[in-house]
Amino acid sequence: MPTPSPADLPIRRLTHRDLTACADLSEDRGWPREEHKWGLLLTAGKGYGIDDPGGGLVAACVVTEYGLYGNPELGAIGMVLVAERYARQGVGRRLMQHIVAAMGTTPLTLYATSNGRPLYEELGFKVIGRSEMLRGHFTPDGPEPEVGTRAATAEDLTEIIRLDEEVFGIDRTPVITRLPAFSDQLRVAEENGRIIGYAAAWPNMDTHVVGPLIARDTETAKALLTSLAAHTDRPLRTDIDVRHEALLAWVKERGLAQAGLNAVMTYGIPELPGDWTRRFAPLTVAAG
Repeated sequence: MPTPSPADLPIRRLTHRDLTACADLSEDRGWPREEHKWGLLLTAGKGYGIDDPGGGLVAACVVTEYGLYGNPELGAIGMVLVAERYARQGVGRRLMQHIVAAMGTTPLTLYATSNGRPLYEELGFKVIGRSEMLRGHFTPDGPEPEVGTRAATAEDLTEIIRLDEEVFGIDRTPVITRLPAFSDQLRVAEENGRIIGYAAAWPNMDTHVVGPLIARDTETAKALLTSLAAHTDRPLRTDIDVRHEALLAWVKERGLAQAGLNAVMTYGIPELPGDWTRRFAPLTVAAG
């Protein structure tokens, strides 16, 4: 029986029931399965996929919407994957065109690898920045940052949400309220009883991913990173905006090494909202 053309296969919404199929698709393309991350994205965001008549998925991706429910101010696209057997047949382009059309006038953003960037540029996305992926065992060196940090409590969540919206520029309550359950660590930085930063470390395969990392300044970001590293034996992984040169140099001196570079791209807006000077690392590049 001939393999059907990808152009003839319908695009449908994915749900949490598709988690295993999404993880299988990641593995098919040589990515880690990342089931924990897929679980968050499929519940906090909207998944889109194409079923393979032979079983599994032809392609998948997720859009995480931020802002008012039903009237989002920004959509973050991530986990755009096409099965190896369907590669280079226009499937990724078709899926992306579907998402752009489905999101209407909502501005979009994504992190692009060098492989994906040409397609996104063809669709009208523009490069507005870069982020550097880092990975390694964090080794404390030199004097400890003097900013005080502690584990976040349930009482902190309202202030964390307020600070996050101030820095990100858009309300992300549905995602941020999932952090206590999603993360192994959620910590805050304080000054005179006021929260001036927060960061999470969540499990992803053999690493702990640091993100989001929101901080008043570089010293606060250093303190949060140091405190997260002190409570795990796993290697750390994070994605830092390349404009934060001082933090990048500091983490590299302490054992983290570059594992990749991504282009930050937008569609429909010239820049991302919010205050980049206090936004050091995203929750994940798949969700902005």
